[in-house]
Amino acid sequence: MDYKHITIAGGGVLGSQIAFQSAFFGFEVTVYDITEEALEEADKRFKTYKGIYQKDMKATNEQVDNTYKRISMSTDLAEAVKNADLVVEAIPEVVSIKEEFYTKLGQVAPEKTVFASNSSTFLPSQFAQFTGRPEKFLALHFANEIWKNNIGEVMKHEGTEEKHFNDLLEFAGAIGMVPIPIYKEQPGYILNSLLVPLLSAAQSLLIKGVSDPETIDKTWVISTGAPVGPFAFLDIIGLHTPYNLQKAKGDAGDEEAAKIAEYLKTEFIDKGHTGKLAGKGFYEYPNPRYLEKDFLK
Repeated sequence: MDYKHITIAGGGVLGSQIAFQSAFFGFEVTVYDITEEALEEADKRFKTYKGIYQKDMKATNEQVDNTYKRISMSTDLAEAVKNADLVVEAIPEVVSIKEEFYTKLGQVAPEKTVFASNSSTFLPSQFAQFTGRPEKFLALHFANEIWKNNIGEVMKHEGTEEKHFNDLLEFAGAIGMVPIPIYKEQPGYILNSLLVPLLSAAQSLLIKGVSDPETIDKTWVISTGAPVGPFAFLDIIGLHTPYNLQKAKGDAGDEEAAKIAEYLKTEFIDKGHTGKLAGKGFYEYPNPRYLEKDFLK
């Protein structure tokens, strides 16, 4: 693996984390997004991560300052990928958006560039034909708050060359992840194959009026010993991704998913209450109820 320059397409919650983590471990990183406003939001996240890495990773001022200096940003895709050895795509979970992006990316990226999708649920084979280089295309998926929950799930499709699969596993290790090889395509990889049904079940209990978020979370944490419950986890992920996933299922005919999507949109997203980074989601931050000492009583 001889990656040096990494481009992250999409500076949202997870894209910005991948960018900062890669830069922290010494890679030169360019973040691409479609508007200056989106990049300004990403820049705010990077400045927040400096403090988080000092706290959680025991990083020094010099380390986080140098990390920040290794990150550049651009709204010009051709410019953003001109030196890229690897492009990690972290754009919205919408099929048409990804198809259009990969078609354009395949036209402007250097021949050497490997493409990796961070899609939470889609398969590499769904987009391989649009890349123009299916042998250099695969998936690289992370858990949220990747500096702590440090897995890097690497999934190939039938047309992926083994060299690029092995290189991406090596890259995951090089940025502090535990590499997780996935040998056969699986919607949701390993993590989300386990996690998404849990989060969907929790949201279903809520919209049916069975219980409230705090009680559902409390039940899960006490019963399983998990560090947080599903609604706390939804806040950590950020509500846009769960909304997109539920909307896609709703558009495909799942009536309950459509109700969940509408609930997330009207009660949270439209009000700017999109989760932990926004300061409010199902809980209020920086001091959410689930971290209070008496929460489990």
